[in-house]
Amino acid sequence: MTSISLAEYKKLYGNKPNSKLPKHGVKKQSKGEQTLGMQLKALKIAFKSEFRFHPTRKWRADFHIEGTKLLVEVEGGIWSGGRHTRGKGYLGDMDKYNTATAMGYQVFRFSTEQVTSGFAIKQIEELVKGE
Repeated sequence: MTSISLAEYKKLYGNKPNSKLPKHGVKKQSKGEQTLGMQLKALKIAFKSEFRFHPTRKWRADFHIEGTKLLVEVEGGIWSGGRHTRGKGYLGDMDKYNTATAMGYQVFRFSTEQVTSGFAIKQIEELVKGE
């Protein structure tokens, strides 16, 4: 068995593990994504998570409501200066969402707090069931 020192490990992998790295080809879901998935299942709203909506770009929507042109994004890190609120990430998101809209999709964006409070699923249910 070979071992490396902590200094060597940090040099190779950085100071802290990246929890967003794919494990076995699957992105780790956030608390908001997990919660919304459970809520959709409970209401028997068919969906696909990590939906690749563009034929050539690697963009994925957090959720696609099956039988509709509705995409749902759960935006994390909005209070902590996460990727979605910093310049490069914000510009990338605009490009992604504008392209999805041009392709005929409706993009709904919710914060983790809106998901956990039930606000997001209520809006989605009204859209899907036409209430």
